[in-house]
Amino acid sequence: MQLKSRSRAVHATLPEGMTRRDLRWAIAGILAVFFAAMVSMNVVVTALPVISRELGGTQIQYSWVVTATLLANASSTPVWGKLADMMSKKTLFQVANVIFFLSSLGAGFAPNMETLIAARFLQGVGLGGLAALAMAIMASVVSPRERGKYAGYIGACLATATALGPLIGGVTVDTLGWRWCFFVGVPLSVFALIMVATTLRVPVLRTPGRIDYLGALLLVVTSGLVLTWLSFAGTPEFFDWLSWQSALWLGSALVLLAAFVLVEAKVHHPIIQLRMLIDRTTFLASISSASIAVCLFGMPAFLGQYFQIGRGLTPTESGLMVLPLVLGNLIGALVTGRLITRYGRWKVYIVTGSFVMSSGMFALSTVGAATPYTVVLCYLLVVGLGFGAQMQNLMLIVQNTVSVTRVGQASALIAFFRVFGGAAGTSILGSVMALQVAGVSVAEVNGASPSPTYAEATGTMFLVGAFLTLPALITNLLIRETELRTTI
Repeated sequence: MQLKSRSRAVHATLPEGMTRRDLRWAIAGILAVFFAAMVSMNVVVTALPVISRELGGTQIQYSWVVTATLLANASSTPVWGKLADMMSKKTLFQVANVIFFLSSLGAGFAPNMETLIAARFLQGVGLGGLAALAMAIMASVVSPRERGKYAGYIGACLATATALGPLIGGVTVDTLGWRWCFFVGVPLSVFALIMVATTLRVPVLRTPGRIDYLGALLLVVTSGLVLTWLSFAGTPEFFDWLSWQSALWLGSALVLLAAFVLVEAKVHHPIIQLRMLIDRTTFLASISSASIAVCLFGMPAFLGQYFQIGRGLTPTESGLMVLPLVLGNLIGALVTGRLITRYGRWKVYIVTGSFVMSSGMFALSTVGAATPYTVVLCYLLVVGLGFGAQMQNLMLIVQNTVSVTRVGQASALIAFFRVFGGAAGTSILGSVMALQVAGVSVAEVNGASPSPTYAEATGTMFLVGAFLTLPALITNLLIRETELRTTI
């Protein structure tokens, strides 16, 4: 009886003038545009080896097609979050979608790797807005207690898009060519623009203030320096970890980071509310989000290399091989989201999820050129289950600590750490791969017989990735469980 009464308490009051039917249409609009963006984000995964071959890309450029998007995503997310607390979230959502739409066209027509990376950077700006605003809009219309269910829907939408992206990319490369991988997101973006414009109804809660342009600039430059250092340091083409170049890059990043902290501490309306990080839950959840992000952003791209270059599969077959990872993510997100809404408890799911995810990553470190496909697929399923139990739930518990007028910045803060962690992880994994396959370019082995060098290097890369996920296990254990609000 106690569980039933707690379940009934979930149906909290909606914002004034908003019905349950309005809520369903709002969620539908959010999911539609979020799905469109994530499909376009992941469609490139299985196409990257072919793109790198045709455009003559290096291993570093290969990873930066992904890293550039993540860098722009991470750097722009706090700006979108600040704007979300100052003006209409719906309008900002549409602007972010238009940016993503235009950059998709630019990527599809790219004549070289440099242009493609630039277009992908612009895509990241749009994606940063879509990702941050999706949860911010939801937080404006749904209480934290009931939000667990809808956060599960977003996680499931992300998982489905992640699955369809590589599949669509593989089929498109094998039939129409890699450029159409970027064009495929165009009609989805147009559909989403119409859907959101005609159905989404969100109350506008404006917080007066001005944009911290200096803070935003310092954040972008600092993030770029750190990610560039992580990508180039230790690679034969650039410089050693212990060198004057490395010291210059890292030293500059630290100086700019100190300047960013000083600016944010003094301005009246900072781009990132540093006071939020004083909160124990927010601080630990931010570290955890950064730690687990390598599984979302770094793994798919390098799995494409493993299956296509290391094992000789086609892009379409490679896309199918990613399905267990996405299926696990889907199950983990949906099941834990509904359990949180029903019973109000969340810590057990994020702790268990972090343990399962790290175990799966260490298991993946054993794969090589002769590992049975069924074994690899089982490992991917385990990693997906662990990741799905954490991603949106970490966002949920942080939103529970702030008022609705600050939910945009809170959502953006976690999204920033998640995406920056993913970008940093991708850069590190790219550097590990570059060291392992030094002297063998992607262009030389793509389309030829399977390369055992790439297959064995993937195992080493996943071992590094496994260690990157361990901080999440520690921080999730340290987070104190608090009761979720039933009011917005």
